[in-house]
Amino acid sequence: MINIILKFKPLLKLLIFIPIVFYFGKRSYIAYDEGFYALQARWILDKGNWTIPLWFDNYTLDRTIGLQFLIAKSQEIFGRNIFWAYLPTTIAAIIMLFITFKLHEELIGKKFAIVSPLILSTTYLWFDYSHLATQDIIFSSLVTIGLFSLVKIKSRKNKVYILLFGIWIGLAFMLKTFLVAVPLLSVLPYLFIKKNLFLTKFFWLGLLIGFIPYLIWTLSINPYLDQNIIFHLFEKFKNLSNKNTFTNPFYYYFLNIPITFFPWSMFSIIGIIFYESENKDQKLILKVVPITFIIIISLFSTKTPYYPLQISSIFPLNSFLGIKYLFNSKIHKSIFIFITSKIIPLFFISIACLYYFFFKNITSLNFKENTYLFIGLILFGLSWSFLGNKTNFKNVLIILIMGPYLLTSFLLGSGLFTDRSREIRETMEHVSSIDIVKNQNIKVDKSGINNIESHSKIIRISILTPNLGEGLNSINDLNPGELAWSSESSDQKINDKSYEILYKNDTLKPWILILKR
Repeated sequence: MINIILKFKPLLKLLIFIPIVFYFGKRSYIAYDEGFYALQARWILDKGNWTIPLWFDNYTLDRTIGLQFLIAKSQEIFGRNIFWAYLPTTIAAIIMLFITFKLHEELIGKKFAIVSPLILSTTYLWFDYSHLATQDIIFSSLVTIGLFSLVKIKSRKNKVYILLFGIWIGLAFMLKTFLVAVPLLSVLPYLFIKKNLFLTKFFWLGLLIGFIPYLIWTLSINPYLDQNIIFHLFEKFKNLSNKNTFTNPFYYYFLNIPITFFPWSMFSIIGIIFYESENKDQKLILKVVPITFIIIISLFSTKTPYYPLQISSIFPLNSFLGIKYLFNSKIHKSIFIFITSKIIPLFFISIACLYYFFFKNITSLNFKENTYLFIGLILFGLSWSFLGNKTNFKNVLIILIMGPYLLTSFLLGSGLFTDRSREIRETMEHVSSIDIVKNQNIKVDKSGINNIESHSKIIRISILTPNLGEGLNSINDLNPGELAWSSESSDQKINDKSYEILYKNDTLKPWILILKR
């Protein structure tokens, strides 16, 4: 029996991640950025235009078509179901977990290598974005592949890894264009040591292979434009570099990263500062690269919570080393056990009880969401409370991982990270059941998109509209018998007997469904 279990041990390791990675219930999009990308993917399939990102009938030239292409291709192959829109992100998430596992093996050792991907999968930031149909996890998985291939390059004989290091750069450029410079600058100290890398033909061949998707796309789109697409993309990069709505102070990431990677961030910081190693590769990748990366993105004007995802595979390795250091420390071990087995459990259990018994009614969460959230927080606290009397390092690791693992599993099961616009989805399911809506296109009055709220709502409404029509400059362009989503700001025109309001409610506000008589 034991031999059979050992034989299937690798498979059992994979099964551990299923409750965190896969969700088969109902889904809905948030507006930015996943809803926008999903809507553009829909237009690819509806209009057959695989070249130019669209906003109704206009071109959107501030981004590539990489992610939208992947979403559309996935839905073309497997069916136009929202589940398949997440397939590119899910595949990238799995790859990232696997490469994190291999990084642990390479830099720390094979023992406990499963710990690092488990830590990564239970960090809030990674967990959140691994269930969003956006570019960020895909881009981050490519950066992780780049880091791993760089570590594996010991000499010019490692041709496969040299080729791989070149390939990821071009593929990442197709997703995030100039932002690929940030992780590249972060590994410059490492590249300086491996400077012969640039003298090998396999690196340049890999670079060319990686840029093939971008080169094909730019050659395809250029006949439609007045100037090369690279200038439009650079304009977007320039806007992000200057002061804008996402501009934050220099210290933003020094506060944001510890919060979005909590509770593992406290161990990761300790691992970076205190863990000493004679391994040069380990020092550069685990210490120099993350510090350099954080400094670089802190200098950039635009600061968002998801930029640190690019190096999020490094943090779990540092967290493991931090836990190992604390466990073996005669000075700090008692403090470590006290905080993790007393303070943090009390914090999570208190938060759970306060929310569930006093504040849940002020939120829009339903019974299932509230219950799953409550149970997840309670189980997290209870799990860590068992740390107090554990003296075996393996048992300590299991208990530390169990708390966040149970919490994230319950959060995924609740739908909070997948059915993010539940009320709009439920409302649109009702709208879609109306007979006149089933077989007729619904157009959109673009003049009603005049603020963030109306823009956000129409993205989510458009995705869920069964038969989405074209965009209108005003409802005056609507022909008799046609339907349209129009903003309530057009009430004066709609009150005219020429129009009939078919559907209106607070969830879709300010948008209403109208019929031209």
